[in-house]
Parts: sequence; structure tokens; C-alpha cells
Amino acid sequence: MSSELNGKIALVTGASRGVGRGIASVLAEAGVTVYVTGRTLDNHVVGKHGGKIIAVRCDHTMDVEVEALFEQ
Repeated sequence: MSSELNGKIALVTGASRGVGRGIASVLAEAGVTVYVTGRTLDNHVVGKHGGKIIAVRCDHTMDVEVEALFEQ
């Protein structure tokens, strides 16, 4: 699949379920490397779709966890 998003990187917060999961899926299928975050992660997000999805447990109310995420 050719896409102008191919090779880009995105961060989708709250992607363990609902709308966030859907957004992460579509971005990954378009060739985006997607970092998905949530306070809890459902393993069904990881590796289920056509692109690269990297799951990171992160509570975005905790500055130290957000900083660690962006260092990654």
C-alpha cells in the first residue's frame, strides 16, 4: 500500500480500546509506525494490524511517564 504517511511516526493515546484503537489501526495500515499508549494495554492492539504498532504503558497524568515515552 502506497501512502504519503508511509514512514511517519504517530502517537495515539488511549489506544487500548474504542476510538483510539481504531485510529491506531488505520494509521498502521497506512504505513505509519504508531506508538499506542494507555494506562492498561490490551495485547490485541499489538501486532494485529498491517503496520507497526508499539504499545507503551503510560499514564499521561504522570509527567515522568510521559517524559520516558518521548525519550523512547
